[in-house]
Amino acid sequence: MIIAAATNESLAQISNVLIYSSMAVYTLAFFAHIAEWLFGSRSKVARTAAALTADAAAGPEPVVEVQPGASTGSTGTAVLQRPKIVTRSTSGTRDVPDGPGAHGGDAQGDLYGRIAVSLTALAFLIEAAGVVTRALSVQRAPWGNMYEFSITFSTVAVGTYLALLIAKKNVRWVGLPLVTTVLLDLGLAVTVLYTASDQLVPALQSYWLWIHVSTAIFCGAVFYLGAVGTLLYLFRDSYESKLANGGKPGALATSIMERLPSAASLDKFAYRVNAAVFPLWTFTIIAGAIWAGDAWGRYWGWDPKEVWSFITWVAYACYLHARATAGWKGRKAAYLALLAFGCWLFNYYGVNIFVSGKHSYAGV
Repeated sequence: MIIAAATNESLAQISNVLIYSSMAVYTLAFFAHIAEWLFGSRSKVARTAAALTADAAAGPEPVVEVQPGASTGSTGTAVLQRPKIVTRSTSGTRDVPDGPGAHGGDAQGDLYGRIAVSLTALAFLIEAAGVVTRALSVQRAPWGNMYEFSITFSTVAVGTYLALLIAKKNVRWVGLPLVTTVLLDLGLAVTVLYTASDQLVPALQSYWLWIHVSTAIFCGAVFYLGAVGTLLYLFRDSYESKLANGGKPGALATSIMERLPSAASLDKFAYRVNAAVFPLWTFTIIAGAIWAGDAWGRYWGWDPKEVWSFITWVAYACYLHARATAGWKGRKAAYLALLAFGCWLFNYYGVNIFVSGKHSYAGV
């Protein structure tokens, strides 16, 4: 049996101050990211246009295909068949280089980018301290209601982004949309979703709270990064298609799109992160079912949260299957990925706020 501890109001207040402080630093990081995009050099743009022009000038790639086997002449001597020449067009693959990043490859833009990443890391540490202090104030996991889930979710999302940077992955382009989303998430958390630090209802007083909800938070953070990559892929793919068809995008669109990775790289990034975390999302649903069996005496009861968790699982399964199917690669699969992330968002916000069920103890 888990005995509820008393709430430490002083630690709870410190947690609130730390969360507000992290928002202030995230705001500075937001402006630094804006400066990185605005003041980065534009002298290295249009590499995609040059690559596509070169591909078009080269024309279709001839491929020699030798038919298997050989015919036998009247003399009994084997006569090789004449090789069959097939022209294979390279159009549609758009094998273009990645952009140099948000800063555009120059020293000034890179300076603003380093400042932005440093401020993001500082804000992450402050927010993480706020999450830990919140947990210490009640001696339990810091995700017992929507407010706590939100601050933990944004912390994990930023932590995952920073971990990818430390691993030398080309993901600095995620910084601006990430910080913007985190500020919106924290703003919603401290205004609409805020719940005073308190103990949990009996159904949540279980070690499964640490297992089930923590994996759900991590999955959501990674799904979010995949959604950002997918959305930017759609923009970049449209840009490359316009160039391939002889169009001329505007100067601002060119400046932004040329700093992003190629459409193929963005598509690969989104697929890899979604595919990597999908097994963990499967485990999250299974862990929730086991917890439901312990708390409510049944493993599955078609509760709205259970239903939408499964719908989200099906949506991502369809996306992963689509990426492996030739006719559904590219934009069609990307739309499925965004639909799947939309299901995850509704599972969190929509179900918790607008739908009544056994999970209606989120504190709103």
